[in-house]
Amino acid sequence: MTQKSQVTRAEYSRFLALPTRWMDNDVYGHINNALYYGFFDSAINHYLIAEGGLDINAGQVIGFAVESQCQYQQPLAFPEVVEVGLRVGKLGNSSVRYELAIFKQGETFAAAVGYFVHVFVDRQTQRPVSMPESIRTALTRLIMTTT
Repeated sequence: MTQKSQVTRAEYSRFLALPTRWMDNDVYGHINNALYYGFFDSAINHYLIAEGGLDINAGQVIGFAVESQCQYQQPLAFPEVVEVGLRVGKLGNSSVRYELAIFKQGETFAAAVGYFVHVFVDRQTQRPVSMPESIRTALTRLIMTTT
């Protein structure tokens, strides 16, 4: 498989290691494509809960996924550990675009790259609202500046 763009670890500030599972492999012997979105979702929500104080059970404000995309660069397979790189590409008032990359543990180049957009909404009305300050502060730390 030809490497598309060579996205590297240095382009991301935060990582979450996730072990793959036996059941993640498809009949072709590699991680099924749909599971990469689960890796993205896990990395984002782990960060929001741990660093931004997101209360997924009782919080008044929650994040809805409104758009996502993934480009597969090279296959991964069980029993590898993947490391999901996370950064913020755009931070709005009620929305955020996360940029993510999935790396085989210890590898320099990404096996997959993509993005995920959350819109923060009121849990009851499900209408967009300004994201809580604790979440905005946490997300600001993930904005990568280029020099």
